[in-house]
Amino acid sequence: MKIKEIHGYELSFTLPEPIGNSLGYFDRRSALVVQVVTDTGHSGWGETSAPQKPAAAFIRSQFAPLLLGQPAEAIGVHWRRMVQTLGYDRQGTGMMALAALDMALHDAVARAQGISLAAFLGGALRDRVPAYASGPFLKPNGDPHRDFQVEIDALLRRGFRAIKPRAGYSPRADGAMTAAVRRQIGPEIALAVDFNQGYARSAAIESAKRMEEAELLWLEEPIAPDDAAGYQAISQAVTTPISGGESLTNLADFRSFFSAGAFSLVQPDLTICGGFTGMRRVAALAEAFNIPLTPHTFGTTVNFHASLQLAATLPAHRGGGPLPFPYVEYDSTHNPLLNLGGPLKLDADGCVPLPDKPGIGIDLNAESFAPHVREHWCEAA
Repeated sequence: MKIKEIHGYELSFTLPEPIGNSLGYFDRRSALVVQVVTDTGHSGWGETSAPQKPAAAFIRSQFAPLLLGQPAEAIGVHWRRMVQTLGYDRQGTGMMALAALDMALHDAVARAQGISLAAFLGGALRDRVPAYASGPFLKPNGDPHRDFQVEIDALLRRGFRAIKPRAGYSPRADGAMTAAVRRQIGPEIALAVDFNQGYARSAAIESAKRMEEAELLWLEEPIAPDDAAGYQAISQAVTTPISGGESLTNLADFRSFFSAGAFSLVQPDLTICGGFTGMRRVAALAEAFNIPLTPHTFGTTVNFHASLQLAATLPAHRGGGPLPFPYVEYDSTHNPLLNLGGPLKLDADGCVPLPDKPGIGIDLNAESFAPHVREHWCEAA
């Protein structure tokens, strides 16, 4: 089974209203989704979190010549060869572009074999994965938390048993917000908070201490994502578990954080850390340090379902929530790209069932993306 074509779909859509986090507000979302097509007619899908144009340039000029005409099944060989071409960019756009191709190759080969991605990776340890609602987000112009109560009520009605609102406006506001949310949701719903890298160390520590009574499941990305010493200092200063890792691309970076005791929970992203091949390396390292891993995913249905398949293969860790790790992140914002493979449904326990279809478990085609495509390109053998 040879790699015949690589398609790129540069996607974008406008939000109904601006939303944001501690770093700023945005009213547009975008993604680059790739499709690898083989000479047998089987194809697979991948996604990258890198900026569309630079990632597309990497794929078209640097990676496509390495892959086209080659056996799709040689995924590990392709990953190594692509990494070897990156030079100094093993911590940037190149690795994120590589991630999309690695994901697509895994999906294509699993589909050709007629098995799920979880089965292709060695087998699922569970047939459903707990989901946490990624939201609510901050609102501009006024009280940034003004719609939290209404939005959280809606999330609870949808069946979520874990919620992760955005924080980082100010330590005092963070403390008041989490206290209000905890009163609203009660003691049985898991509550995490995402700072989105917005604080300096001292402010992150102050905010974390103000939120301790809310009994957070974790506090995510409190400071700049590459500050291992800062993460270590915060972890030592507060009782709340500290998480991060979504922005890390290189295995050595994860090793530095693990060795420093900087993470209680690690959250790598398939679209950033090198696809399934890269993520499995991180997962093995996390297991060696006995650190729970729960995938970060905030993009299209491709990354969500790929992460769901991966999460089904990970070992369980009790983390204090209603169900053990791993969880899967469920983007609760307006995101038409999340439902292209069909609507996502939760069971009575707030879990997402694992699909029984081949590959990542959903049926996609070019027409699925049509309303949101800003550019389509193709490299062929």
